[in-house]
Amino acid sequence: MEKVTYNKRTVGNQKEKEACAYLEKHGYQIICSNFRCKFGEVDIIAKEGEYLVFIEVKYRKTTKNGMPQEAVNFAKQKRITITAKYYLYQNGLGDTTPCRFDVVEILDKEIKVIKDAFDAK
Repeated sequence: MEKVTYNKRTVGNQKEKEACAYLEKHGYQIICSNFRCKFGEVDIIAKEGEYLVFIEVKYRKTTKNGMPQEAVNFAKQKRITITAKYYLYQNGLGDTTPCRFDVVEILDKEIKVIKDAFDAK
């Protein structure tokens, strides 16, 4: 029998797809996935109500290395914030666009959305 191996990117892509499906089921309108620019990447950009939401997806099989949301440290938050500002600029959206930063935490098979997980600094 052939052994199947998974790399982090493959698992990450699968978990991001699961997160998109979950978010849509809970009223988010997905605008794009894996927005990349020279400043960084945002896993999911969506609209929820009046908010444009920049979403980081974090997955852990167990809590051995901590909770998934703990991986969204200050440096990661800063990269996401700068990337979000670039997205707003690139799409002609001003500083008055209401934005929020959420984290989708996937622990094994349990999905949880942490709204307003951090502020743009």
